[in-house]
Amino acid sequence: MKISVIIPCFNAAKTIAVQLEALAKQTWKNWEIIVVDNGSTDDSVAIVEKYQKQILNLQLIHARDRPGAAHARNAGAKVATGEALLFCDADDRVEPGWLTAMGEALLKHDFVAGRFDYTQLNEPWLVNSGIFQVQKTGLSQYEFPPYLPFAGSGNLGIKKALHEAVGGFNEDLIYAEDTDYCFRVQLLGTQLQFIEDAVAQIRLRNTFKDIYKQGKSWAESHIYLRLLYGISVSRFAAFGYLVKVLLYPSKIVFYLQSRSKLAEWLWILSWNIGLLKGSYKYSQYFGLKKRICMKSSIEKANIVTAN
Repeated sequence: MKISVIIPCFNAAKTIAVQLEALAKQTWKNWEIIVVDNGSTDDSVAIVEKYQKQILNLQLIHARDRPGAAHARNAGAKVATGEALLFCDADDRVEPGWLTAMGEALLKHDFVAGRFDYTQLNEPWLVNSGIFQVQKTGLSQYEFPPYLPFAGSGNLGIKKALHEAVGGFNEDLIYAEDTDYCFRVQLLGTQLQFIEDAVAQIRLRNTFKDIYKQGKSWAESHIYLRLLYGISVSRFAAFGYLVKVLLYPSKIVFYLQSRSKLAEWLWILSWNIGLLKGSYKYSQYFGLKKRICMKSSIEKANIVTAN
């Protein structure tokens, strides 16, 4: 079975060489690496081109017409010649034996996810901060329908035919596109399997600015997913998010003892802000979409009646 490893890349000049070095040491009889540049403005492309001289099965394609890792992954999948697709990220590093573990798993299953390790690419203060660290011992699961497990796209594998059957990643999503992808694949009837021996070392955001931005964006996407799968956000819940945003900053006095605790405080604050913003932003969007659909249905009904 041929495997295609797909790496979306946007301004990853500082990290992509680490991932390519790790992939160069992987072994599988028949495989390829596809780096998909998503409009980088740094030296990412030049670095990948340099590695093409060392890694003969490495190709570089461009997907600059639309931003987002979802679009880049889909573009890579379209040109992939493998029967199976593996997705990893340009700022992480797969461990030795990763390709073999994922490849052997895909010989038995159609949809698999490997384990995340946070201890190798991050400073201790960041690892100990309590910031959202998932997939260390198993799959994650949200508390709302469809109540299915999910995994991050930094260590995900799927048969190409199944990827095509589900329509690829949702390119309207900038965040949580991997969660939505996992939901849709499983709703087609294919179970997601966790592969403990296939490990990817994950790089966390290491500045307070980036921690805040990621926490807020992920929380907004959490609300979007709820609405996308039919779970509305009540006014009571939105009011609760507002109360947390107003009251939580005062708790900073309990988090000033270390950099780790301060990062944890910032993450929780950003998550609450994201929930509040997402509740207003996407409730408005889905409400408008619903009204448009209802109006369209009424107009069609009127046309049928007139005839």
